[in-house]
Amino acid sequence: MLRTFLSVFGVLLAPVIAHSQVKVLADAHFDASLEQPYYLKSHPVVVFDEAHSNYHTATGRYEPLAKLLRNDGYTVVPGKGVFVRTSLRGVSVLLIANARGQGATEAVSRAAFTEEECKEVSAWVKAGGSLLLIADHTPFGSAAANLAKRFGVEMGNSYVFDLANSTVDDPTILVFSHENGLLGDHIIISGDFPSEAITKVVAFTGQSLSIPAGATVLMKLGATAYEAPTSQDLDAAEKAAGEVPANAQDILTHAKPAAGRAQGLALSHGKGRVVIVGEAAMFSAQILSEEGQDDEKFGMNTPGNDDKRFALNVLHWLSEAAPQKQK
Repeated sequence: MLRTFLSVFGVLLAPVIAHSQVKVLADAHFDASLEQPYYLKSHPVVVFDEAHSNYHTATGRYEPLAKLLRNDGYTVVPGKGVFVRTSLRGVSVLLIANARGQGATEAVSRAAFTEEECKEVSAWVKAGGSLLLIADHTPFGSAAANLAKRFGVEMGNSYVFDLANSTVDDPTILVFSHENGLLGDHIIISGDFPSEAITKVVAFTGQSLSIPAGATVLMKLGATAYEAPTSQDLDAAEKAAGEVPANAQDILTHAKPAAGRAQGLALSHGKGRVVIVGEAAMFSAQILSEEGQDDEKFGMNTPGNDDKRFALNVLHWLSEAAPQKQK
């Protein structure tokens, strides 16, 4: 079913969306409730960027995340303008998810941000701001590459799959867990309290990230991870991997090893903090609905993962304030 999602993803970027039989919607029934908000007195402002043709917005496919953050005590605000010094004033966390450049297609996107915007965001973070930059597989990697480079991160701009650290029936549904050793050592993973510890994060394809000096890897790509430059190469590489025995040469014809890279990392930049993640659906709660098929959940609403807790922990670290709750 996820393969269907990747196929329709290209349709969603194209004008023929109205003719598609497949719908990708925010899960209206996602449980965004929390026993106790993290912020009881102060209410840090989280701005969801909506000014760069973002595929995920606070009123769209990231609506469940926006509800979750509001329930946690944050003030969630849509960002409707370009990044300038005045627009970032008073913002605690700037959240950018799957921005696109003008005229983006399934295969390619020009930069979503001007160099002046990148300079402004970098300076704002250096002065104490916090950035959550989320950029999925192509074309989103190329769209956000110039901003990521300001923080020393190069984006793979490909489709990641893992032949071992994934679900049984789909190597593009990636598993990062303590059990497989692919979760990093950071307070985002351990949480402020034992009840907030992350044991398993599930990601849905995405891209790889380089690891700059001083960064902490949150989600490591293991020895059996690869990345394919196009969705067609991804299909061909997966087909080769499914042969008995696996056709290693054909895999490498269509994909390159991604081992040693990351899909999520945290770093400091001057006085500020940055989290960059190469996969967007894990912060969503979406429903893939196809005529004649059972609806499928993907994101924080998928059973058996800590993606909801991971999203909260990421925002807690970025917003930096001490916990205002009891253990």
